[in-house]
Formats: sequence, C-alpha cells, structure tokens
Amino acid sequence: MSRNAMRYGRPAPRVRGHGNGAGRPATGAGDTMIGLPRGLVVLLGLAGAVVAVAGLRIFAEILAPVLLALMLTVTASPLGSWLIRRGAPAWLAAAALIGTVYLVLAALGAALAASVARLVALLPQYQSQLAELRADASGALTGLGVDAQRAGDLTGQIQPGAVTDLLQGLLGGLLATASNTFFLLAVLLFLCLDAVSFPARLSRAAIQRPEVVGALRAFAGGTRRYLLVSTIFGIVVAVTDTLVLWALDIPLPLLWGLLSFITNYIPNIGFVVGLVPPALLGLLEGGVQLMATVIGLYCVVNFVIQSVIQPKVVGNAVGLSATASFLSLVFWTWVLGPLGALLAIPLSLLTKGLLVDIDPRTRWIDSLISAGPAGDRRRAARAPATPPR
Repeated sequence: MSRNAMRYGRPAPRVRGHGNGAGRPATGAGDTMIGLPRGLVVLLGLAGAVVAVAGLRIFAEILAPVLLALMLTVTASPLGSWLIRRGAPAWLAAAALIGTVYLVLAALGAALAASVARLVALLPQYQSQLAELRADASGALTGLGVDAQRAGDLTGQIQPGAVTDLLQGLLGGLLATASNTFFLLAVLLFLCLDAVSFPARLSRAAIQRPEVVGALRAFAGGTRRYLLVSTIFGIVVAVTDTLVLWALDIPLPLLWGLLSFITNYIPNIGFVVGLVPPALLGLLEGGVQLMATVIGLYCVVNFVIQSVIQPKVVGNAVGLSATASFLSLVFWTWVLGPLGALLAIPLSLLTKGLLVDIDPRTRWIDSLISAGPAGDRRRAARAPATPPR
C-alpha cells in the first residue's frame, strides 16, 4: 500500500487497462483516457496553423527576400561543396559561390532593365493607335446599345499615355524596392558564407537527429530538381516564343522571350502573365487578327509545354501532384505576395519536409499529396532518414 493510501486510509486507485507485467499501465487504451480528445487536438493544430500563417503574412515583406535568398543559396551550394572536395580553401569556395549567385542576378537584372528601357522608348510610337483603339471600342459599345456617355466612361481608361504612365509607375515601384534588393544581396552574402560549412554541420547533426537532417536534404534535393526542370523547360519555351514573335514581326521579341523564361517558374499559370504584353502589342501593330494569332500560338506552345507536360515532369521530380502544386501557388501568393508565386514549389517542399517527412507517423500524408507510385514515394520518404556515410 502506498504512503498516500496509508495516510488517508483507503487503497490506491488501480489503473484500468492491460498491464505490461512490471506494474506500469500499457500504452493504448489508458493513454486515450488521460490524453486530449483527437478532435480537440485537430482544432488546436488548426488554430496554431492560422496563427502561423497570419504571422507569415505580417512579416511577408521581410520573409519573401529571405526565402528567395535561401532558395538561390540551396541551388548554388553544390558548387561550393564541389570546390571543397577538390581541395579548395573555404574562403575560395565561398567567394566562388557568392560571385556566381551575384553574377546571375546582375545579368538577369541588366537584361530586364535594358529591355524595359527599350519598351519605354518604343511606346510613344503607339499613341495614335491607342487613340484609334479607344474610338473603335466606344463605337462598338454604342452599336450594341450602350449609352454614348456610358461607353465613353468605359473606354476612358484607354488613353494615349495610359501605357506609358503604367510603365513609369512600374519603374518607380522597382526603384522604391531597391532597399529590398540590397537586403536580398546582404542575406545572400551571409547564407553563401555559411553554405560552405553547412554540409559538415548537417553530417554532425544527423547522428542525433537523422529525421530532421533527412527532411532538410530532401527539401534541398527537391528544390534543385525543380529549378533544373523549370530552367530546361523555360529555355525551350523562351526560344520558341522568341522565334514565333519574331516571325510575326512583334516588337521586342527578345524581351518577351525573357519574360516567358522568368514566368516559367510560376506553376500552371505563368504563361498567362507572359502572354499579356505581346498580345497587346499585336493588337496595336496589326489589330484583332494579329492579337488572336499571338494568343493562339502562345496557347498552343506555352499551354501544352507549361501546363500539360511540365507539371507532370515537375511532379515526378519533386514528389508533388498537379493539384498540390496549383494549390501551393494560390496559397503562397496569398501569403507572400507576387514573390510567393516564384517560391511556391520550394516552400511547399520545405513545409512538407518539416511537417510530413520528418515524422514516420505522418508520412502517410505523402501518399495523398505526392505524384508517382505509392511504393516510390515510400522509398523516397525513407531514403533521407538514412544517416550520412
């Protein structure tokens, strides 16, 4: 009899359920009696998720550049590891990694800046076409029975200087976000410096936390495969679009080809963003027929490649179904803004690694959100948990 039982004069209560032979209650039915109800656990988890997402939205202006820098560092980090294995000093590997990332960003930014400058210089040539387009649209609405004043209000936005004002506002917004650009470069600098020694630190951490390290390695590998596949498809799409627009005599075909390459990293709907500018120029150059031709060819080339073939290849490469990829695009764009569209797949891989792959008890969720045979998914989920050699 226990000391408390002797003090109060009554026997100690027995724990109902099956024992384990050593005087302790077995796990199972007894745990459900003293634990929280499963429904309450689900509600608490959902409440925590809502709070976490609200925090992400509040700090989106800071988190988005940091996450972009993380994705770029993860993509380029094999270069530093390769130099270290070849006997290069750590400072040289870090300098090569930083220089490579900065060079890619500088080349992309310079190409965009030069192309936009050419577009701004080209737009004054279309002042008369925009005025004619406004008059034709107003006349068409009047012919459909719309009041003349109402038709004028509806077409009032089609002003000769509207496109120029829009581009000037866009350039002003880019200049206003220069501080974010400097912040991105600073974060990239420190991440690239740490990336050189990070594999060794992961190997030491894997001894005690193999599941966590396995999830992080799965995220890094999936991000690199996603960017590799998207880059290959982006090059194909950009070259095809440039040739099509050049054959149709659309101004600045190289700019729109570059835009197609960038928007290719936006899953499922990226080609729509890249279609709007050349379609509008086609309308100004050759009327509705040329615009329809541009839209038709873009849909044939870009929709088939980016919305039919590429999602299947990307899903097999990173382990996300087409539905999960599309929903991740909507969610991360809502949370982080336009930059979330570019980071949707990598962030979904990171979330899946930290919430699903890290715990063997939750890996069944992988069968619901991943592409490919279930056996392959299970092997892929178990593989990252293997400690490094």
